[in-house]
Amino acid sequence: MQFNSIIIRSLVASTLFLSLNACNSTSEPEPSQPYDTGIFVVNRGNFTDNNGSITFINPTTKVSSFDIFQKENLNSVAGGVADYADVDGSGVILVDNQTAGKDYIQIVNARTFKAIAKIDSNMVENPSAVIKAGTNKAYISCWDTFNADYSYKPGTVLVIDLTKNKITKKITVQQGADKMVAIGNEVIVSSTTYSGTKNISIINTQTDAVSQTVEIGSNPRLIGTDANGKLWFYAGEKFVKFNLSTKTVESRTAFATESTLDQSAKSFTFNKDKNTILFVYSYEDPADDWKAKGETYSFNINDASISTAKPFINKLFTGLTTDPATGNIYAGFTPSYKQAGYVFRYQPNGTLIDSLKAEINPVGFILK
Repeated sequence: MQFNSIIIRSLVASTLFLSLNACNSTSEPEPSQPYDTGIFVVNRGNFTDNNGSITFINPTTKVSSFDIFQKENLNSVAGGVADYADVDGSGVILVDNQTAGKDYIQIVNARTFKAIAKIDSNMVENPSAVIKAGTNKAYISCWDTFNADYSYKPGTVLVIDLTKNKITKKITVQQGADKMVAIGNEVIVSSTTYSGTKNISIINTQTDAVSQTVEIGSNPRLIGTDANGKLWFYAGEKFVKFNLSTKTVESRTAFATESTLDQSAKSFTFNKDKNTILFVYSYEDPADDWKAKGETYSFNINDASISTAKPFINKLFTGLTTDPATGNIYAGFTPSYKQAGYVFRYQPNGTLIDSLKAEINPVGFILK
């Protein structure tokens, strides 16, 4: 009995000791890092100069930090920046170099922008877009190389394991593979080149294989998902509404008046409520040394046709994004491919808020 009593007292004392230590110990919050919260601007740069970069803008102070990869690693990416995404803490930068065989994928710590790994492989050819496709897993679309007659080869989607920072698979898709969207266990791959392709590819992210191809229209450019869960493309000079459940085209919305210019829609975004599409409608003027000209328009997803009688914003942009929290519009402005660009911020109604300096050819935004 005495022996049992000693054991019981020992157990009680041990339990009390552990309880007191648990009460006294406090988990320290993870210290903040310089790129935890803010606006990342993807500056594609001038392709022939290999001078792409990423600008970080502090939303409170409105101070721009230029070429943050160079700042944190003391060397440039040495190429155009095609896209950037934060995938579970890994920053994935797509670098498109003018020299054949020099394209690569740069992995950084998304919070510090310190370099972690560089993936340079003969499979990384003309990378275009990156998206999260699972835990610590990214998909990267590539145009691939051209044939001898400069026709397009089939595009590819690379599967990246971000725990090992390695390519684990190469998925063949349609020509000109570009922007992607992840919906459930599927990733839809669009095409934005003038390769003439009419199809999109649908990839099952659990098998990393194409499950279906669907004809959408010539050069289907991805826009995004609306308030009703329908996916939109710009294809064959029309806005195409796609049913994700049936994998069929529901409607094609045309412009009310056919343009006399060789205009094309690009740089799309939805408004905060996802019932309005904003887009840049532009052309290259042969009478003015092929200078890009155009404006930004909008239409409601239920409109029977699209009017270009009055611009939503009377300005040509190289990128558009909507802040899902505020509805404010972020627009990239490129004065030329030899000078720094700007980020214009607008209220949801199109009223200018301010402009912030970026770098050459700002085309995309990541709001974090």
